[in-house]
Amino acid sequence: MLPHLQSALGICAIIALAWLVSEDRKTFNWRMVIGTLLLQAATALLLLKVPLARDVLFGLNGVVGAIATATSAGTSFVFGYMGGGPAPFATTNPGNMINLAFSILPLIMVIASLSAILWYWRVTPTIVRCLAYVVKRATGLGGAVGLSAAATVFLGNIEGQLVIRPYLPRLTRTELFILMTVGMSVIAGTVFVLYATILKDVLPGALGHLLVASLMSLPAGILIARIMVPGKAETELNETEEAVHYRSTIDAMARGTEDGLKLYLQILAMLIVTTSLVTLANLILVHFPGVAGSPLTLERVLGWVFAPFVWLLGVPWSQAPVAGGLMGTKVILNELISYLHLSALAPGTLDERSTRIMVYAMCGFANFASTGIIIAGMSTLIPERRNEVVSLALKALLGGVLASGLSAAMIGLLPI
Repeated sequence: MLPHLQSALGICAIIALAWLVSEDRKTFNWRMVIGTLLLQAATALLLLKVPLARDVLFGLNGVVGAIATATSAGTSFVFGYMGGGPAPFATTNPGNMINLAFSILPLIMVIASLSAILWYWRVTPTIVRCLAYVVKRATGLGGAVGLSAAATVFLGNIEGQLVIRPYLPRLTRTELFILMTVGMSVIAGTVFVLYATILKDVLPGALGHLLVASLMSLPAGILIARIMVPGKAETELNETEEAVHYRSTIDAMARGTEDGLKLYLQILAMLIVTTSLVTLANLILVHFPGVAGSPLTLERVLGWVFAPFVWLLGVPWSQAPVAGGLMGTKVILNELISYLHLSALAPGTLDERSTRIMVYAMCGFANFASTGIIIAGMSTLIPERRNEVVSLALKALLGGVLASGLSAAMIGLLPI
């Protein structure tokens, strides 16, 4: 089968699966489906094919280098050679000097601080409101959910909901599910640069691709959510109450750094625990009979399970087991570990097109840990609707996987 037709089949299969698990299969809006797919295609073609837009977008990778260099100055000052500074001894393998905890992950704190400053300076809120306007006009959503969904791309799945906190109790079931699904479908601004740094040697213009992936998955998440849980989504804004108030630039820097530190420590703990659990699972699986002359591993099992899904996105069948393992790791663990595994693959394991498809497919928070975060966060924001949130959580996880997959299949379909 031709690769582009393979991706087209994947788009149809994802829409069909969302319809199969719908709460009301009789309610299906073809115009909404076609409009969303055209919006996705237009977004990708505009940002990745139009020379001026593409050059501006890929020029953002210079920002990645600048922030990484600035962060290295801070980490080497605090941690010395462990943070990227010159080693006080001769090194025979410089590659082994790269320290994830002390030289790469501190980017989180720097980005969190910059994000808070840009929010105080009204840069991010202006971008969010412009994006919310486009989302509202393109998808027909009410202003409340449109603003929150747009904010999620920059702030995160719970923080984006804080922007419309006074409206959360009165949202319809469909609107509530849209927010949960979009939160699973995209990644937040605090991790864009981190993931781009990890992927810089795997995919040229990684930061631009990650931004395009999130912008494409925003309408995709709305579409999948409205297919799975159809209903009214027309709650409008009368006035907004901002989630975060900073008193000054220094206050924004300090509080942003504090928030970044919390996220940094969470990621460190998560990486230690998940890596340990995967190793433990492999130590158990090694006692089972091997398959095809090789011992069982969690990565191989996940590869077999998710191989049909990534094939539908446009990955050749010969590469599907490896790509499926990455996708399975993303769902079971998280996208950070999957991107780390992708960057560590031997050259040629995945071709350029498959690599690009997988970067888009894994660009979202749809994993079991995020499901728990959404339940905990939304139960705090709207405790009176906790039972409803819990009942929708696993559906939102599936919706997030399908939405990111829809963006990946679209990238596989388009001549990019």
